[in-house]
Amino acid sequence: MTDTTAAVLTARAVLLDMDGTLVNSDAVVERCWRRWSERHGLDFDEVIKVVHGRQGYASMAVLLPDRPMAENHAENREMLLAETSDMEGVVPVPGAPAFLAALADLRLPHALVTSADVPLSTGRMAAAGLALPDVRVTAESVGASKPDPEGFLKGAAELGFAPADCVVFEDSEAGILAGRAAGMRVVGIGPRAAQFGPTVHVDDLTRVGVASAGAEGLRLTFG
Repeated sequence: MTDTTAAVLTARAVLLDMDGTLVNSDAVVERCWRRWSERHGLDFDEVIKVVHGRQGYASMAVLLPDRPMAENHAENREMLLAETSDMEGVVPVPGAPAFLAALADLRLPHALVTSADVPLSTGRMAAAGLALPDVRVTAESVGASKPDPEGFLKGAAELGFAPADCVVFEDSEAGILAGRAAGMRVVGIGPRAAQFGPTVHVDDLTRVGVASAGAEGLRLTFG
């Protein structure tokens, strides 16, 4: 587990995952994937280990490796519709409202980089009472799912910063691997993140302090 004692990071920009990082949507994710698991005769406990952080079609490809990818994409569209219509239990991760407000108030560059599509990400952020960042990289924006680094690299480029100048906030194995593959430092959020080697790990966003660091961009403190 990564030690957070007196940890400090400076960055020019921040790239934020949504589910598990800003928004707790576990209840919906578990309901939808439990139904999918039952339909395919799979062990839900094994399925849920795979799905966090990935786009649905990519999770299905791992779980049903012999199935044509076209079927995965078709079921992924169904899954997105089911998740978008179910917002029961969607709440902000502790500290998320204040964290996003601090970034906005200080005008610190930040972007949402999520495996959700536009309708799902818009719905979940609204259900959690969180403002959407101006820059968003969603499922429609990329050709490859996390753990591929494409989304984070695209987010950095849209903000106008090099990967080394960015810090990623993530909760899942796929997301942390994607951030690291992009050449970025990664702050792991929540219990899932600790075991996957983030640069820094914290329980939630109440443990993150944000301040302007002048020419260096922003100063992140943890503890």
